[in-house]
Amino acid sequence: MTEPKHALVIGGTAGIGLAVARRLAHRGQRVVITGRDAGRAQAVADTLGQGHLGLGLDLAEPQTVAAALAAVGDIDHLVLSAVERDDNSVRQYDLAGAQRAVTLKMLGYTAVVAAVHARLRPGAAIVVMGGVALLRPYPGSTTVSMMNGAAVGMARTFAVELAPVRVNVIHPGAVDGTRSVETKPQALIDQVLGRTPAGRLADTGDIAQATLFMLDCPGVNGAELLVDGGFHLC
Repeated sequence: MTEPKHALVIGGTAGIGLAVARRLAHRGQRVVITGRDAGRAQAVADTLGQGHLGLGLDLAEPQTVAAALAAVGDIDHLVLSAVERDDNSVRQYDLAGAQRAVTLKMLGYTAVVAAVHARLRPGAAIVVMGGVALLRPYPGSTTVSMMNGAAVGMARTFAVELAPVRVNVIHPGAVDGTRSVETKPQALIDQVLGRTPAGRLADTGDIAQATLFMLDCPGVNGAELLVDGGFHLC
């Protein structure tokens, strides 16, 4: 009997990360998810079925990442999806908030890969979550747009340094079913919908489906995939 593949989803307790974890578990993979609260992470992992693990991990403290992931075994699929929104205009820039967000995504993601790269199995793949704000900045997206650009740079260098491990980026737009959208005024969501050719927001299931494609397709490496219903076009 073939051994199931193993996946590590960083930021897998809610939103996009949870949707990805559910898809991976549904197709028989053994999944480890992380969240800042270890108890909540394990509680969410238990909802995926038996044999899945939840770990406490705060990417904003990258020096703790290696120890937090010490119990993780070999990995076939790594998804870096944890994020903290930073609504932060350069005109009134909150350095403390920006510093945490940047540390979490840039240094935290890199610390994860540094900690587990020796456990990536042959044929392994990594997906890094960026965002359409890289291409379509908005007032207050100063830090977010920069971080999404960094996601591209990090994926490309990982793909070269870790070859033949494949590394790709997904750029979600406004994603239905995430806190980021749920906390926005309806008027703003309607404005985004009016400029989205698909006539609907992408949802977490769409992002999960795109993630599985990037993890599975052996010919896709160092690529960027926009999942925003075409919002970037208008």
